[in-house]
Amino acid sequence: MAFPVDLRRCQVLGLAGTAFLALGGETAGALPVRDLLAPATARAALGLVGVYFGVVVLIAAWVLLGRLVRSAEAPTPRELLLVLAVWAAPLLLAPPLFSRDVYSYLAQGAMVDAHMDVYAHGPAQLGGPLADEVAPLWQHTGAPYGPVFLAVASALSGLTRGELPAGLVGMRLVALLGVALMAAALPRLARHSGADPAAALWLGALNPLVLLHLVAGAHNDAIMLGLLGVGLVAALGRWPVLGAVLVTLAALVKAPAVLGLAAVVVLQVRAGHRPAKAVVSTAAAAAATTVAATALAGTGYGWIGALDTPVSPHNWALTSLLGRATGAMLEHLGSDLAPLALPVWHLLGLAITALVIAAIWWRLRPRPVYALGLSLATVAAFGPAIRPWYALWGLFLIAAAAPTTSVRHRVAAVTGVLALATLPSGGPVDSGQLMLAVSGGALAVVVLWQVHQAAHAPALGETA
Repeated sequence: MAFPVDLRRCQVLGLAGTAFLALGGETAGALPVRDLLAPATARAALGLVGVYFGVVVLIAAWVLLGRLVRSAEAPTPRELLLVLAVWAAPLLLAPPLFSRDVYSYLAQGAMVDAHMDVYAHGPAQLGGPLADEVAPLWQHTGAPYGPVFLAVASALSGLTRGELPAGLVGMRLVALLGVALMAAALPRLARHSGADPAAALWLGALNPLVLLHLVAGAHNDAIMLGLLGVGLVAALGRWPVLGAVLVTLAALVKAPAVLGLAAVVVLQVRAGHRPAKAVVSTAAAAAATTVAATALAGTGYGWIGALDTPVSPHNWALTSLLGRATGAMLEHLGSDLAPLALPVWHLLGLAITALVIAAIWWRLRPRPVYALGLSLATVAAFGPAIRPWYALWGLFLIAAAAPTTSVRHRVAAVTGVLALATLPSGGPVDSGQLMLAVSGGALAVVVLWQVHQAAHAPALGETA
């Protein structure tokens, strides 16, 4: 017998999941340095178990909601947006989870506010409490972000006067604005692509990765995707130039969004514009936006050279894994070529990315939103670095434009795996922490199974 599903049950179950996430994060999250606990302490261990308990419960709620979305009693987009707000609520004041990147954002904003060259120097140049919160790998690394995001971070630094708690809340509010823009854009993009708006919201906005990494992690990918989404919506209508401006602003947060300009051009051509005119108008709008945004931010164009930011030595991107394996083999053979293995594989990954994107656009020109989603997924898959939230680059638009249910199912399966891939502290995994995380997830499975059994137990006095 199927587990009984209704919107209220999904809402409560997901709320329980994010509540456990928030509570567990109080001792196991990416806490400020002064509040960090040793992983071996009882409180940190209990927090880690609680976080993974919450993650599994949230995934279960999301899967059940997906069943409801595909049923005859599917909720409306407005009802789904309410579910998203309820699920996100416990995370609003929770500590950062699954990454320490938000501390880098705050330090870089303070550097811009202090008129320091954020592209030439890392947060170590800033010094002080904010810089101390940045992970060691990024202490001496220039920012890879564009002037739009750095201007936002700088304004936030001025408003909060460098106070860490206020800065963390501010960055989370910026991320929530991005998620709100994503949720607003998805139904319109889905209707244009012939997809179900409710299914698009379920996969693209209520996705556990959105809650774990864009809301709880406060990543700037949220504002990038939000601007990209509303830019495409504008390009679908009568405002292609506005669409190009918004997509360019998204790229001036994080560079991968620049691929959205290709979709803006294709949408103009499909609307009856001449190809040459579409290309020229889009390029002109993008260039003017870049010049204006850079001048207003006052950061210069150093971000172009900073795009080759070094990756973590433990990064598990495909090309990085192959590069390290090849380097180790060459070193074992005594070859002097071992140091070249990693950069060669990274270059090969870029070449493969370019070829795959060209093939995608050749085949899917009539479906620009879907083509863009697949292109961004390719950039994430073959790039030199990958993080679970990078999957959202492509997933967001695939959710809006996937041509079949089977595509959505495969994307949802990938989501479930990636949601379990990172510790709440954002640090590397050791065997002890892995066991605690597995224990938390297993406990959630047991509890969910007991609830399932109780829901189907015969009522008191009922005969078999």
